[in-house]
Amino acid sequence: MTAPPPPPATGGSAELDSGDEFDQDDVFDDIDEADLAELEQRPAKRIKREPGASPDVEVNQFHLVELADRLLKDKFGFESFRHEQHGAIRTILAGENALVVFPTGAGKSLCYQIPAIAFPELDKVDGGSREPDSSGVTLVVSPLIALMKDQVDALKRRGIAADSIDSSKTWEQLQVIHASMRDNKLRILYCAPERLNNEGFVESIKHLRGGIRLLAVDEAHCVSEWGHSFRPDYLKVARFVDEIKAERVICLTATATPKVAEDICKAFKIGESCVFKTSPYRPNLMLHAKAIDYQGGTTAEHMIGLLFGGRRSGRDEGDVRFEELFRFLRANPGPTLVYVALQHQAELHAEALASKGFSAAAFHAGLKQEVKKQVQEDFMAGKIRIVCATIAFGMGIDKADIRNIVHWDLSSTVEEYSQQIGRAGRDGKKSVCMFLLAPSAFYLREVFARGDLPSRQSLKGLLMDIISEAARGVPVGGVFKLSQYAQGRQFDIRPSPLQVIYATLELHFGLFRAITPEYSTYKFEAKTPSYLATLKNDRTPAAKAILSSAVKKVKFYDIDVKAAAMASGGVVDRADIIKKLNQLNDSGIIELHTSGLLHRYTLLKNLPDSDAEVEMVVDKLYQDMQGRERDAIRRGREVVELITGSKCFALALAEHFGMTLPDNKQNCGHCTFCLTRKPVVAPVERVTPTTRASISGVLAATNVRDDPRFLARVAFGIKSPRVSQLKLDKHDCFRSLAHHSFDALLREFTKACKAAN
Repeated sequence: MTAPPPPPATGGSAELDSGDEFDQDDVFDDIDEADLAELEQRPAKRIKREPGASPDVEVNQFHLVELADRLLKDKFGFESFRHEQHGAIRTILAGENALVVFPTGAGKSLCYQIPAIAFPELDKVDGGSREPDSSGVTLVVSPLIALMKDQVDALKRRGIAADSIDSSKTWEQLQVIHASMRDNKLRILYCAPERLNNEGFVESIKHLRGGIRLLAVDEAHCVSEWGHSFRPDYLKVARFVDEIKAERVICLTATATPKVAEDICKAFKIGESCVFKTSPYRPNLMLHAKAIDYQGGTTAEHMIGLLFGGRRSGRDEGDVRFEELFRFLRANPGPTLVYVALQHQAELHAEALASKGFSAAAFHAGLKQEVKKQVQEDFMAGKIRIVCATIAFGMGIDKADIRNIVHWDLSSTVEEYSQQIGRAGRDGKKSVCMFLLAPSAFYLREVFARGDLPSRQSLKGLLMDIISEAARGVPVGGVFKLSQYAQGRQFDIRPSPLQVIYATLELHFGLFRAITPEYSTYKFEAKTPSYLATLKNDRTPAAKAILSSAVKKVKFYDIDVKAAAMASGGVVDRADIIKKLNQLNDSGIIELHTSGLLHRYTLLKNLPDSDAEVEMVVDKLYQDMQGRERDAIRRGREVVELITGSKCFALALAEHFGMTLPDNKQNCGHCTFCLTRKPVVAPVERVTPTTRASISGVLAATNVRDDPRFLARVAFGIKSPRVSQLKLDKHDCFRSLAHHSFDALLREFTKACKAAN
C-alpha cells in the first residue's frame, strides 16, 4: 500500500452539481490484449475439500462456473467473460464478499447481475435448504436515479425482473414493485443510499421472504473517508448489511486508490484474495491538454467576471478558449461531452456552439426533469451531437461511441477526471480527451474547496445545540432527535459538511451512533372503500391503534404515531404501527405520506459538559474540517500536476491508482507529453493584493462582525445559508473581491472583526 494522504475534504458550491452499463460493453474491442495493464489474473477459486468430506463440494464449484457461463450467453449474449469478471462472479456465487475495481465502462454491473439471476438455480441444486419461491432479492445501492433507470430498462429488455425504488416513482408503480417483492418475482432492486434512512423500507427488507441474497454497493469509494466523494450516508450501508443479515456483499468502483480499497475491504469484511482489479489504462484514449491564457492583459476582475456575467446571447466575451473549442470540435467530429463547472456555463456554451452551427444542448441539475430526460434521450439517439454539462451528466450513460471529452474547467479530483474520460471510446475506437486549462479554473476550484468549512463559532454553536438536545433527560443508551435542516440554517453550515461533521462526531469522537431516522409526520389517504372494514377486521394491536388514533381531515388521515403507541399503554410500540402502515400502503389499501425528517442518535456516553471539554472537541473538529479543506485544494492541484507534469499522462493516471502501464512501460506514446516531450505550462494565476481599503465595501454592506470567514465568503463569492438569508448574494459586494487571495481576505476581515469587538 502507498502512504495515505491527509484526511480528505468535501468541496462544493451551491452551483456545483453532484453508473455503469447494465452489461459488458465493448470497451476493449479492437484492442490488443498485450496493450492492457496488469490485470492480476488468477486461477479460478477452488473450494478445497477436507479429507473424508463429500465430493459434492468440488462438483458444486464446477457447477458455479458452468452456471455463470451459461447465463452470460443465454441472458446477455456474450460467449465469454473478460478479465476479472469471472473471478468476481465465482467468488460471489461461492458465498464470499468481493471488491471489484474496474474502469468506467468495463462491465462491473455484470458482476452482480449474473449472481442475481443465478440464485434461483443454485437453490434447486442446493437440495431444498430453502422454502419454495424464496430465492430472495439482490439489492443494489446506487447514487443516481439515471443510472438505476438505464440499468433497469436494459435488464427488463433481456427478460430479467428488475426495478428501482426512487423519488420518481408514482404510488401505483410502487405498489407493483412491493407486490413483486412479496411474490418473490423480483430478482434485482435498485435504491439510493438515502433510502436506508427510511424506517418503513428498512423494516420491510428485514422481513422480506428469502432475504437479501446479495447487496451490491455501487460507487463504493463513497464509503471511504479517503475517497474523492465521501458520502456519510454510505457509512450506514455496512451497518445495514448486518442489520438485515445480507448473505454476501459486492462493492464496485472505478476509482479506488490503494487506501480507499483498504477502507472498503475493512468495512465489508472482504479478504485480500477477493479483490479484483483492472487497470484504468485505455490505449484508445488520446489524453491531451492545452494551457490557455487570456490575451491583451485581461484583468483578474474581468477574467473571473467571464464565469458569471457572460452574455446570454452565447459566448462569454473575451474567453479565447471558445475559439480553441470550435477548432477542436471541427477537427474531431462525433458525439462529445463538454464538462463545465457551473450550471449557467452549460447553457452559455450550448448557445455558443449552436451559434456556430454545432448540434449542442445543455444539461445540469437545475433543469426540469423532463428537459434532462429529453436531452439524454436525444444524445443517445444521435439527435444531439454535443452535450455541455456539469458533472450531473454521464453516470450510467450507455453510449459506446462518444468520441470526445472536453474539460473546460478543472475536475475536482484525479478520480473524477478518470471517470469522465472513461466515458469516451467504449467501442474501442480512437477517442480524444482534451483539457483546456485557463486561469479562471483555479478560482472556481477554490470556491468549491472553501465552501464547506464552517467558522469555529458555527461549530461550537452546533455542538452546544447537540449537547442541549441530548441533555434533556436522555440517559446513555437512550435516543435523541435533531433536525439537521434547521441546524444548517441556524449555524450557517451547508448540508454536505453538516453530514460530515455528524459522521466525525460519531466515528472519531464516539459520542453517539446514528440510527434509522424517523418522520415526525405521518398521514395517509384511504385508497379503497374497504379501508375501515379492513382495519376493524384486523385484530392486531397495531391495527387497533391506527383505527383509534387516525383523524381524518378532508382528504387525508393524520396520525401521531408516537402518541398512538403511548395511548396503547405499552401494548404496541411505534415500530409496529409504522410496519402496519407500510403493510397497508404496500397492499394498496392506503397511500402513505411522510414528512419532517428527524435524525436520531443513540447516546453512547456522556457528552462534554465543561467548557474545557467542549473547547477540546471544537478544536479537534475544526482542525479536522480544516484538513478536509486543505485536502480539497490539494486534490485540485493534483489534477493540474497530472496534466502539467514531466510525465506521460497515462502513466501518471495509472500510478495514482497504484498501478502501471502494460509491461511497465513509461510512455503511452500518444498523450500531449509523449508527443511533445515537453510539459504543459500552467497559466498564471492573477491575484490582487488585499488591503484594509479593499474590504471596506463588504463591511459597509453588512453589520456582521462576529464571523470573519462569513465576510470572506461574501467577498470571494461563496454562498452559504447565512449569506442567502441576508440576501448578500444579491448585493454588489458579493464576489467583489474574487480576484484576491481568500487567505488574505480572511486575515483582513479577522482584523476588522477584532477591531469592532
